[in-house]
Amino acid sequence: MKTINDFNFENKRALIRVDFNVPMDENFNVTDTNRIEAAKPTIIKVLEDGGSVVLMSHLGRPKGQVVPDLSLEHICSTVSDVLGVQVNFVSTSVGEEAEKAAANLENGQVLLIENLRFNAEEEKGGDDFAEQLSKLGDVYINDAFGTAHRAHASTTVVAKFFPENRCFGALLAKEIEAIDKVMQTGEKPVTAILGGAKVSSKITIIENILDKVDHLIIGGGMTYTFIKAKGGQVGDSICEDDKMELALNILKQAKEKGVEVHIPVDVIAADEFSNTANTKITDVDKIEEGWQGLDAGPKTLEIFKDVILKSKTILWNGPIGVFEMESYAKGTIEIGNYIAEATQKGAFSLVGGGDSVAAVKQFGFQDKVSYVSTGGGAMLESLEGKSLPGIAAITA
Repeated sequence: MKTINDFNFENKRALIRVDFNVPMDENFNVTDTNRIEAAKPTIIKVLEDGGSVVLMSHLGRPKGQVVPDLSLEHICSTVSDVLGVQVNFVSTSVGEEAEKAAANLENGQVLLIENLRFNAEEEKGGDDFAEQLSKLGDVYINDAFGTAHRAHASTTVVAKFFPENRCFGALLAKEIEAIDKVMQTGEKPVTAILGGAKVSSKITIIENILDKVDHLIIGGGMTYTFIKAKGGQVGDSICEDDKMELALNILKQAKEKGVEVHIPVDVIAADEFSNTANTKITDVDKIEEGWQGLDAGPKTLEIFKDVILKSKTILWNGPIGVFEMESYAKGTIEIGNYIAEATQKGAFSLVGGGDSVAAVKQFGFQDKVSYVSTGGGAMLESLEGKSLPGIAAITA
């Protein structure tokens, strides 16, 4: 795996695919700079070597149209502030103007080109567009894990125009290593904690990781499909009746592979989906009609705690309850606390997937786990065992 550490960028112009798809308010102020900060080490490495940088990214979904509100010019000053380097901007992605701006860069300088998705060829993975992008740099670096599962011109196709001079950025390399630690080289016991609403969205992940893990913790709304499949009473809890057979099959596969599956034994049930509903603790398989399970109960959390604290490698994907409502956030917070404690004792912990990442940020666990993945869809496809085009293009 070639990374930026395998290159000296002195007098070289690096074309870097970053993921600056950042949120902005109505005045075009960036409200979360995490993705820009995540790309900083790669950019600074090139500049400190004595090279220059051309940054390319998408923003939003303009679908091949020029949408002024989605111009990367709006984030240019924020990128400059984060990097501590003045960032120049060019209002096109390819062509004479972009090539001239890139050619005029001096060592130590940074250029940001316009939103790639203003050109329809970007998402189509067009060869011509990719070739035009390749004229902007001497070395191609992919540091955008969030788009590594897309076979777009800037994430995949452009790499073929740099047969010897292409590599992973620091962020993308870290993402690959973190997933590899869980899926391939992790110290045992390995525990996967899967939450979220639906079994259907996690089927391929569960099937792929059963060969890799020792313990599988099931939480969130998925719980009730498993419990009902086993003959339990789940009241008005979310449940995929058409996936009950699948749930039983997963349990059967896990048993055959020697994987211990841990499903909640008690839950916090509410008489309506509301933060102010009446609540009670009930056995997970005895939820009355008119009530729904919205968080893990105290006995369940004790069982989960015991498993997590004995683990050496931990993957967390998906919340344990409806953490967006304070009344049902305890389970997710406690899981975060257990993982933080295990990490402090030497375990490797990887958190990925939109809702679990949101929970980790909301409750302040970012610095208490080993790694928080920046790529939702890309991370999930990696866990499903799929080859990501953006990664395959570099290693080909």
